[in-house]
Amino acid sequence: MNDIVENLPFVALVDDDRHSAHLLTRMLLAHGAPDISWYGGAAEGRLALGNVLADPEANWPCLLIVDLKAHSGANLEFVASIQSLARQKGVPVVVMAPPLDRQGREALHEAGASAVFFRHAELDAYRREAAGIVSFWARSQRLDAVGM
Repeated sequence: MNDIVENLPFVALVDDDRHSAHLLTRMLLAHGAPDISWYGGAAEGRLALGNVLADPEANWPCLLIVDLKAHSGANLEFVASIQSLARQKGVPVVVMAPPLDRQGREALHEAGASAVFFRHAELDAYRREAAGIVSFWARSQRLDAVGM
């Protein structure tokens, strides 16, 4: 029983703003997401993700959400820097970004993002994006991860 409890699914969140991370966490949990582990900003997140994915005994995240605002290319740089590790370990990467044109979304996909969601200022739109992330997570689960 203890092994089952220790291997519950969780989402890793890399966000360079503590308030933003708290708000997104609340929104995701309200829509049925599993536990959320905030890994901090880009540098801390890269290190934490690398450490957890390098440990074959660790419980790996079932989804990684990247929401960096340090500068306009921060999400793209982060995703490109971790995409081979995330892909190798089977961890889908979702990016929260300001509304982007098609070229911006394609660049994130090419860098390794599995999906791109938009960060909206309007609360109801933000809620819908959070619900979309939870739906994406639910649809992207591996069958072996849910006991099938």
